[in-house]
Amino acid sequence: MKALPWIIAGVGIGSVLAYLVLHGTSPQAETGWDSVENAANRTADWGTRTRLSSLGNRAAGILKQGVGRVIGDDDLVGEGALQQAAGEIKDAAGDLAQVAGQTIHDFNR
Repeated sequence: MKALPWIIAGVGIGSVLAYLVLHGTSPQAETGWDSVENAANRTADWGTRTRLSSLGNRAAGILKQGVGRVIGDDDLVGEGALQQAAGEIKDAAGDLAQVAGQTIHDFNR
């Protein structure tokens, strides 16, 4: 029962982060070519989805590390660290895609 407050806190934090990522600002079409605007929007949307999935990878990695430390399983700790690193790389790729989408939008004005 000691873990229940941590699980509830993790779900709450995950929900808040998911809301912030999904409801962030996106490039808005003002002028320019519609096909370019569509490409900018698709790129930014892909970045948002990638960043959201990276949150799941990082959270699962942290959870695996914690469980591995508690039960003394070094392989599980290593697997958790690897999964957390993969989540951070996906987050960086998603951030880069969002910036690329915004840049495409800015050049299309």
